[in-house]
Amino acid sequence: MARLAVAWTALSGLVPVYPLYALLFLDSGLSPAQVSGLFALWSVTGLLAEVPTGVLADRWSRRGALVLAGVLEAAGFAVWTVAPGPAGFATGFVLWGVGGALVSGAAEALVYDGLAAVGAEGAYVRVHGATTATELLVQVPTALAAGVLVSAGGYPLVGWVSVAVCLAAAALATRFPEPPRTGGDDEPASLPTAVRTALRRPGLRQVVVAVALLGGLDALEEYFPVMARDRGVATAVVPAAVLGVALAGAAGAALAGRVGRLPSRALPGLLVLSAVLLAAGALGSGPPALTAVALAYGVYLAVLVVGEARLQEQAPAAVRATVTSVAGLGVELAALLVFGAWALGGALAVAVVFAATAPVVAHGLAVRRSAGRPTT
Repeated sequence: MARLAVAWTALSGLVPVYPLYALLFLDSGLSPAQVSGLFALWSVTGLLAEVPTGVLADRWSRRGALVLAGVLEAAGFAVWTVAPGPAGFATGFVLWGVGGALVSGAAEALVYDGLAAVGAEGAYVRVHGATTATELLVQVPTALAAGVLVSAGGYPLVGWVSVAVCLAAAALATRFPEPPRTGGDDEPASLPTAVRTALRRPGLRQVVVAVALLGGLDALEEYFPVMARDRGVATAVVPAAVLGVALAGAAGAALAGRVGRLPSRALPGLLVLSAVLLAAGALGSGPPALTAVALAYGVYLAVLVVGEARLQEQAPAAVRATVTSVAGLGVELAALLVFGAWALGGALAVAVVFAATAPVVAHGLAVRRSAGRPTT
């Protein structure tokens, strides 16, 4: 299961259009305002589809949700390739938005249940850390492939290769084992039931809120290029500098298995450490400041991966994907805190938000469920 999850994650990220789609839009004649409108459409689609697709995965098939997601994303990129224009790009983003929502929640639930079926649910935090690290590391070959393909055949070649990769990822997703779900004391998966479960089940509401806030902090990633240039890094070197931060994040995610063995009370302390490092990076300059930011991101991602694993521990099996999607919706909303903080005071204000989240993390991740019984 672990190798399959990492392989599927790597293949799903190896889509050459990812680092180029903004340029594709501009080179197709769209204005910056139109590009922003497309991004807004993409975001809204994901928000609206997040929880309903989680319910679909629980009621139908989590493996089927991953397969369908790959097909929808492939269809979206095919539309971009054959009809490059405002309508085609908008259609592609709607398809991609729904596909992304299908993956959110379903992938985590499928991997957790697959491990639980063989009595290895304790390995989930390590596996999830490996897949999170893979998501970051695969950006390197993806960027290299994108450069080669666009030079060799322009955007059409990039588009068709992206379609092929997405379909290959969909095919690989069919290999995931999907153990039968038992009823037990879990309620059937429906939208009202799952939301009530996430908000009312003892211990689960706190974890959902904590993971939502933790995940929202990852919006800081959008500002890494700005931070690098503000710290004195030349524009031509910014991509390499940002890659260094991403690699630090990958290292942190890969170490999440060890972090997960620490007492729960250590997690908010690590988040405060991340806030301190981020503040140091905000106040400093040059390579040392960027190094502090990279370390902050690595520590933060380790905490995030552990938090997401705790959510899987607490979520009832019958509504696991839906509950994860509820948390995913919270992540999108919590990201607004980071955007607002940056607008008010830049990286230093975001560091304050990191620190302010620590008490919620302490409360939400204090209770664990092992073998069906809560432990601390």
